[in-house]
Amino acid sequence: MTLTGTVTPDRPLIVVALREEAAHLDTAHPVLLTGVGKVNAALAVSRVLAAGVLPREIVNLGTAGALRPGLAGVHEISRVVQHDFDTATIRAVTGHTFGEALDLPGAGPVLATGDVFVSDPVLRAALAEHAALVDMEGYAVAAAAAAYGVPVRMIKHVSDEADGAAVTGWAESVDACARILAAWLSEWQHTAPAR
Repeated sequence: MTLTGTVTPDRPLIVVALREEAAHLDTAHPVLLTGVGKVNAALAVSRVLAAGVLPREIVNLGTAGALRPGLAGVHEISRVVQHDFDTATIRAVTGHTFGEALDLPGAGPVLATGDVFVSDPVLRAALAEHAALVDMEGYAVAAAAAAYGVPVRMIKHVSDEADGAAVTGWAESVDACARILAAWLSEWQHTAPAR
């Protein structure tokens, strides 16, 4: 976990998993690099928010795999789910619901989050029944923010097709994705209303 800048209530906190995804960011806002996966993301975001000063909102930027053909570009996520957490079985066993879907203010696709780098076509097809994109941190960022009452805006750029070529696809496209995410942030910073 690395936090650059100071969290203040009048500014957003930019949250990104990897340095490669944040390589081209040019912002005066604080930037939190969480590391890969749900545990790292949840711990990093919770640790920063527990320090006492809450940001105006969290803007989570990152790459995502496409679960359906033809998906490309930048998407603002409308809902995030965990694909590797069996909510139904846990509810049946305990009588309590954990890990339910989280709705976000975006108008874009559903994002499935899990601690698996999806490159298996069978898993991809199964996930595509409920989501359009897949990543490894989004749900954890949203859940940690929700626990502290901080709004989240989640922006994902498609880096690969979440198939057999996903590993090399991500490695080859991450720099271009980082440039596009930085451009999105730059434009958003200039058009977002001050609160």
